[in-house]
Amino acid sequence: MKKKNILKGVLFVGIGASIYGMLATFVKMAYHDGYTTSEVTTSQFLLGLIGLLILNFIQTITSKQKLSSPSSKEVKMLMIAGTSLGCTSLFYYIAVQYINVSIAIVLLMQSVWFSVVVESIIAKKLPNARKVVSVIIVLAGTILATNLINMDIELDWHGIFWGLMAAASYTMTMFTSNTLATHLPVFRKSIIMLCGGAVVVIAFLFFAQIGPMYFDGLKSLYLNFTENTEHIHSFNYSIFWTYGFVLALFGTIIPPILFNIGFPNAGLGLGSIVSSLELPVSVTMAFVLLGEKVLLVQWVGIVLILFAIVLMNLPAKKELKVVEAA
Repeated sequence: MKKKNILKGVLFVGIGASIYGMLATFVKMAYHDGYTTSEVTTSQFLLGLIGLLILNFIQTITSKQKLSSPSSKEVKMLMIAGTSLGCTSLFYYIAVQYINVSIAIVLLMQSVWFSVVVESIIAKKLPNARKVVSVIIVLAGTILATNLINMDIELDWHGIFWGLMAAASYTMTMFTSNTLATHLPVFRKSIIMLCGGAVVVIAFLFFAQIGPMYFDGLKSLYLNFTENTEHIHSFNYSIFWTYGFVLALFGTIIPPILFNIGFPNAGLGLGSIVSSLELPVSVTMAFVLLGEKVLLVQWVGIVLILFAIVLMNLPAKKELKVVEAA
């Protein structure tokens, strides 16, 4: 029975990671059709919020026992934590404007070693030798996966910056998701965090697209950050029925549900290994659907990063003995 549960957990985490890995390719396709980062993120978060509200309503009326409700303090903390969710999407999608999806996902995966650093700071303890080796392998894999050695692929520093910002924000999302209000049902917790992310996304929509149309002072401020004014125009509502539904489904509804079902069954270590499927799926989708150039040296780098994730999450000998004894 236990093996079946582990298999179930691995399956759910694997499917969730694969679906999430497809997301950036659809974002890039939306850009090709003339949609802006603001329109993409706004449609994803608003439709995702509606979807989760419907699922929460169904769960509430069908549940045989009373579901936990958050306190006002928990709502505030989850809203604040949810801002990192909005920032991750924004930063990642901005990065995709400047660099290939295959490079952007590699930069996002730097959250692997970012989390090691954060964990060490919080615990006030240096990471063990295996984690240090894993971090070195991730960095070596990143150099190969982004092809910094040969530079056959152009790398825009804007894309690199926003990709690393996305990784930092994603690291914060992972830590807050696993520590805050863990007693709450998945849908209720996700809705509150998504509301926090939606605040960030809507603020960006006003600052980068809608606001500069009506306020000259805001436009002057915005032009200090970029010279591109092409996306300063009225909101294109067609994004909701062209890409919005797919983005919400693949980005804010299905993966979180599958992860929350899968991780408790698979365990954090095994689940983290399986969730790294997001990397090869994202690169393969970009290669097949977008025709992005992915060199052999980049695939070697991706394999190295995947190996580092496996190494980092394998149980230690002591943990294995405890499991065997149980």
